[in-house]
Order: sequence, then C-alpha cells, then structure tokens
Amino acid sequence: MRELRRSEVFDAGFFRVERVSLEGRASPVTLLRMPDWVMAVAVNPAGRFVLVRQHRFGIAAETVEPAGGLVDAGEAPAAAALRELGEETGYAGATAEPLGFTHPNPVLQDNRCHFFLVREAVQVGAPHADAEEVVAPVVMGRAEVEAALAEGRIAHALAELALRRALAVL
Repeated sequence: MRELRRSEVFDAGFFRVERVSLEGRASPVTLLRMPDWVMAVAVNPAGRFVLVRQHRFGIAAETVEPAGGLVDAGEAPAAAALRELGEETGYAGATAEPLGFTHPNPVLQDNRCHFFLVREAVQVGAPHADAEEVVAPVVMGRAEVEAALAEGRIAHALAELALRRALAVL
C-alpha cells in the first residue's frame, strides 16, 4: 500500500505515536515508533542465569527477566545488551552472542527486540539502573529457570523467548 500522509500525534521521548494514511484505506493506521530493544541472557561461570527482578508499571507487578532495554541511537545491539546487563545487574561479559531477533508487535510497532547470550558473566559492581527503574539481580539455576517458564512465573513474552533461545544452545 502506498503511503499518502504521515503525521506525529504524540512524542513521549522514547516512543512516538504516528498516524499514517494509506491508499485504499478509509481510516488511518496508528503506529508506535520506537528504537530497537535488547535482552541479554547472562550465564555466570557456574552455569547459573543472571536475571533481573523489576517492577513493571504496565502490569503493576514484579517480573523476573533477562536484563534489557533500548538500543541508543548509533549503538550496536550487542553493545546495548552488554551495557544493559551492567546497568541492571552489575555483571559484565566479554561478548554478546546473537540469538536472533523478533518483532515485538508488528501490527503497531516497527522495532525489533534483539536477543543475546552472555557467557561467563561476572559481577564487577553494583547495578546502576535508570532512575525510573527498580531492579535487583536474581541468580537462578537452569532447572529453576525451566520450572519458572513451565509454571508461568516468567510470563513476559520477550523474556520467555530470549530464555528459550538461550536454553536451546546451552
């Protein structure tokens, strides 16, 4: 479909709402424009997963998930994954191994969520997350992660996909 007109409705800083009029459609389409995201599934030298417990305002509850966040302008997704891991957990790793990406919600959004595995992650300091984040590192064994996934205790769709991709290669 050919785009006829595009207008910004709202800019929240880390995402924008746009209206797009398309040829052949009676009503415009509403889109959420945002940067790509990353999730870093970290595993320490003992083979335990380094995850994050954090409050998620959208569901007014805590979740357990891999460290993750926005890819900054001009930043490579792998670098963003390592940065987010450090910010949210205080852990670091030498490399971020790509586990692919997904389109979180292609009906409304144009971004991707990139998944990475960080092996041999070691604690190098304390978490120093963004001011609006309430985070705490959580270390879990493989069996604990698998049970949390099976029982629905890890119910964040992107977190589940990232962890399942990591489990498949570990």
